[in-house]
Amino acid sequence: MPRILVIDDQNPVRTAITLALRANGFDVVGADSGQSGLSKFEQCSFDVVIADLFMPGIDGVTFIKTLRQRNPGFPVIAMSGVLLGPCGRTALDQLQTIAELSDVICLPKPFRPNELLQAVAAALATSAPRAAGTACPTSRPQT
Repeated sequence: MPRILVIDDQNPVRTAITLALRANGFDVVGADSGQSGLSKFEQCSFDVVIADLFMPGIDGVTFIKTLRQRNPGFPVIAMSGVLLGPCGRTALDQLQTIAELSDVICLPKPFRPNELLQAVAAALATSAPRAAGTACPTSRPQT
């Protein structure tokens, strides 16, 4: 079962993503910040990381750059709904201008569950099989 790390500082967003992925057979671990995400990534093995770009502390771009320094080419899905100015460009458009992030899969918010699953399938298609790693406790959404 593929294991996915979901990093978003907004609990409702993280919970919705977690529920959608678990309903489709994925093992999901959640993190509420870039720092927490890096810590969990060091402790456990994952197949894909989904990270919001705008978070307090370590933002998504810094998180992805740090992750890629430690594990080049690791499959990452970046998500954001932040618009940059009146031209309709989003923060995700900026990723393509950063050389080491140009292969990140972009998922604009809001998105539908099928768009999330398509992004995850695309990320998994680019990843090597996960090495047997440390069991990592999954994050249970609060109800």
